[in-house]
Amino acid sequence: MTDATRGMVEPQAVGRPLERLLSGPRPSFDEANELVRKRYAREARFRMMGLGAIIVAMSLLGLLLLSVATQGYRAFWQTYITLDIALPQEEIDPEGTGGPDVIGRANFQGLINDTLYAMFPDVEDRREKKALRGLVSSGAALDLRDRVMADPSLIGSDHAFALVASDDIDQLVKGVIDRNVAESERRVKDHELAWMDVLEADGRVETRFNTILFTHGDSREPELAGIWGAVVGSFYMMLVTLFLAVPIGVASATYLEEFAPKTRLTDFIEVNINNLAAVPSIVFGLLGLAVFLQVFHLPRSAPLVGGLTLTLMTLPTVVVATRAALRSVPPSIREAALGMGASKVQAVAHHVLPLALPGILTGSIIGMAQALGETAPLLMIGMVAFIVDIPATPLDPATALPVQIYLWADSPERAFTERTAAAIMVLLAFLILMNALAVFLRRRFERKW
Repeated sequence: MTDATRGMVEPQAVGRPLERLLSGPRPSFDEANELVRKRYAREARFRMMGLGAIIVAMSLLGLLLLSVATQGYRAFWQTYITLDIALPQEEIDPEGTGGPDVIGRANFQGLINDTLYAMFPDVEDRREKKALRGLVSSGAALDLRDRVMADPSLIGSDHAFALVASDDIDQLVKGVIDRNVAESERRVKDHELAWMDVLEADGRVETRFNTILFTHGDSREPELAGIWGAVVGSFYMMLVTLFLAVPIGVASATYLEEFAPKTRLTDFIEVNINNLAAVPSIVFGLLGLAVFLQVFHLPRSAPLVGGLTLTLMTLPTVVVATRAALRSVPPSIREAALGMGASKVQAVAHHVLPLALPGILTGSIIGMAQALGETAPLLMIGMVAFIVDIPATPLDPATALPVQIYLWADSPERAFTERTAAAIMVLLAFLILMNALAVFLRRRFERKW
């Protein structure tokens, strides 16, 4: 073997064990090439395995999102039935005062029923009349009352009102209920199909964007159920978590990283903070139940309690992220500030923290996003209750968006299935926006050393 050949072999044998290079015989040119070929083949297989894992993960994620989207997109549309309803003065406001108390006591459900009976005079059987009334939602009378109270000038004449259809009729119009199957296998019977055909032929059936989903609270009727109450409850909880977890977490991390002496006590605290970040979230729910409800007697199912519980869960994440961001600042920044006569507090407050701010913001937003999607801690503190009203303050009873999804998923009505998927889509949209904000802030303010 020539010197030139040895010069080509030795660089190729760098990956072999050091003992063989020092004690064993030198490989030949062909052996070295074979070793290199095998090494490249292993690297190619490793890359293919990594690429395959990414493809499988993305495929499963896409399948999940496709499943949610195909079930939930229908919930963004709602079926309405237009009826020409007479609003007689003597039944709604006999004295003509126009007072909301007088109008609110009128029998608007009876007016809707009379309109349906007049449109289908052949319906005389009691069960068929009940089915005829069931074409429109049970909450249509309340909606009609609110419209008349908002505009008393409607009283005394006939007007066309678009009323929310019942959940079964809505599913029929959307094609979820197949009208071609046997009558015994579907919830909408043949005579109801005939009535809907008449209404559709008259142009009285239409689908509109479902504003109810975004403006109403929860309801026992799927067609009247909305997520606004849960969104407001989640908003209040996020406010409480933001104003408690971020300042406390950043201050704790700054003290541990910059000021605390390296003793066994601080080591013990650091280890436990890291361990708390991996504790199951339901444990924090039990802690919130024991402390905030049973000791401090705070109101059950209130966003304040939910925010305090989520604060306990988010604090370790904020502390760990903040400490990592502080460590990323080069020591030369601290040394330069101290060398210019700044105190330790001034060096940290004026130089270290501003430079670590992108990492701190990223960790805080990710922690908030994690808290937004939590369900188990909120179930433990009683936020699983059925709440119709929109909370006005953090002390009012409320639910959260993940809990609302849990409640709807447990409901037997088919219409709640699509609303569950729609609520999941809204929650995912919030989470994606929060993570996108974290990425934007990090890229916008990040500095490379």
